[in-house]
Amino acid sequence: MKTQCSKRRNYGLTLVEILVVIFVLAILVAMLLPTSSSGPRKARRISCVNNLKQIGLAYRIWEGDHGDEYPMSVSVTNGGAMEFVAAGNVTAIFQVMSNELSTPKILFCPADERRAYATNFSAGFSAQNISYFIGLDADETNPQTLLSGDDNFEIGGAPVQSGLLLISSNAPIAWSAARHKFFGNLLLSDGSVMQSTQSELKRLIQQTGLATNHFTIP
Repeated sequence: MKTQCSKRRNYGLTLVEILVVIFVLAILVAMLLPTSSSGPRKARRISCVNNLKQIGLAYRIWEGDHGDEYPMSVSVTNGGAMEFVAAGNVTAIFQVMSNELSTPKILFCPADERRAYATNFSAGFSAQNISYFIGLDADETNPQTLLSGDDNFEIGGAPVQSGLLLISSNAPIAWSAARHKFFGNLLLSDGSVMQSTQSELKRLIQQTGLATNHFTIP
């Protein structure tokens, strides 16, 4: 019995074909990398938005029990934190609202690399556990005033410092590269949360209708 030998030869990939495969793989990797890296950043940003929504709800519940006034407008003797926050003390106002907030973890933005979350409102709780500013001009009757938001501002390219911050309507304010890569989140007095770009930040500052906006930075 004769065996038949196939005349077909098995050829390997040529150098050109190998280079084409490598090129295609490189393109696919380049397309997938931005998507994979942006995933965690997007999740942290969504978490930050949810934090601010819960903080806004806590403010609304608190004011409902205190004559429709936010704690920064109520004196310490009446259960508020007006004197403390006016002196730059951020922790006092959130301690006053501790029952409404339930946990201090929502005061920490997961994208904030400078701070860490606290487990309670007493032992060790400080500005290092807070990622959001307090708007001293917040007024429910003026829903466009700013109640809170990310505190990673820059004024004229310089990061803002802890304490009282006065921002005029035409100030060169911007989001820093930290946290959300030149984006930020703002909580308005009507309870809504805005995810804003640089230009939207300036517009929202002007939209408050105030010549000077007063913030307390952690």
